Amino acid sequence: MAVLPDIQKIAVLRANALGDLIFALPALTALRQTYPEAEIVLLARQWHRDFLSQRPAPVDRVIVIPQGGIGSESAVGQDPEELANFFRAMVAERFDLAIQLHGGGRNSNPFCQNLGARTTIGLRTPDALPLDRWVPYVYYQSEILRYLEVVALVGAKTTEVQPKITVTEVDRAEARQVLAEVPAPVSAQPLIALHPGATDSRRRWSTTKFAALGDFLVEQGSRVVVTGTAPERPLVEAVVRQMRSPALDLAGKLSLGGLTGLLSGCQLVISNDSGPLHLAAAVGTATIGIYWCGNLITAGLPLRSQHRPLISWRLDCPVCGLDCTKHHCEHRDSFVDDVSVEEVETMALELLP
Repeated sequence: MAVLPDIQKIAVLRANALGDLIFALPALTALRQTYPEAEIVLLARQWHRDFLSQRPAPVDRVIVIPQGGIGSESAVGQDPEELANFFRAMVAERFDLAIQLHGGGRNSNPFCQNLGARTTIGLRTPDALPLDRWVPYVYYQSEILRYLEVVALVGAKTTEVQPKITVTEVDRAEARQVLAEVPAPVSAQPLIALHPGATDSRRRWSTTKFAALGDFLVEQGSRVVVTGTAPERPLVEAVVRQMRSPALDLAGKLSLGGLTGLLSGCQLVISNDSGPLHLAAAVGTATIGIYWCGNLITAGLPLRSQHRPLISWRLDCPVCGLDCTKHHCEHRDSFVDDVSVEEVETMALELLP
């Protein structure tokens, strides 16, 4: 579709997790390249503001949405007056274009309509309110291409399909400070990060397998660090504890910026399908991702020279045997533990010098 005339201010709703932000970066880049004079405002969370304000990005500003601002969220802590004031302030911004990149639209499309923009575009499931222009939300689609398809509704295009994050000196300095714990004699060895966490436990490879992989990588002459957030500390500690070789436990020790700096200095990052995996790729580091087959469709990295997916083709729950592509069960056991340590070792040797 054609580029819209007289677009001076664009609002983009994308208020989810780290990987979700990264998937949307090519679409944001397309908007920046197509509407270079427009102000692009990301409606998101406080962590988005903290992270993006420290580095060049395709957005000019982040506005933090209030707790419970999108209807599917918990109303706990929601202040109706704060929400009403927020939407009054958004209408006063006088957005020319509001773009919903948040999800299927059942709750996020009404949010976008309340912004008072001249034109609204985005995604839509059959039960969601329509925007002025919309793309059907079908789950099994590349997330990167999904959002590029949305912004193409207003003529926004780019040749950059690989998300990119700029690494700052502040990021690198924090990473150096944490890595100072590594003894000097081995500091020149290649650095490899293992990330055993993932929001959904069904996407987690076992800590036993990560530990065996870590020992193999140390035997090959690499340093190994194991990353995770503070809530992921039990996973990180389990990997480090089960390794015979030394590895650095970094659970909860890095800010998101520090993690960015750390991953940019790694030779290789091996991770479950998670935000840190996609962050590593976005800063230019080689990756091996452990994916469930369905998630590879939606979240798989688009390029292969530096990025290798290893895929579990399991469709049935390992506990009850239910086909989880057609039915829902309550179990959260791993769907990716079918991937063998030997498969990951082979890929690692391909990517390491």
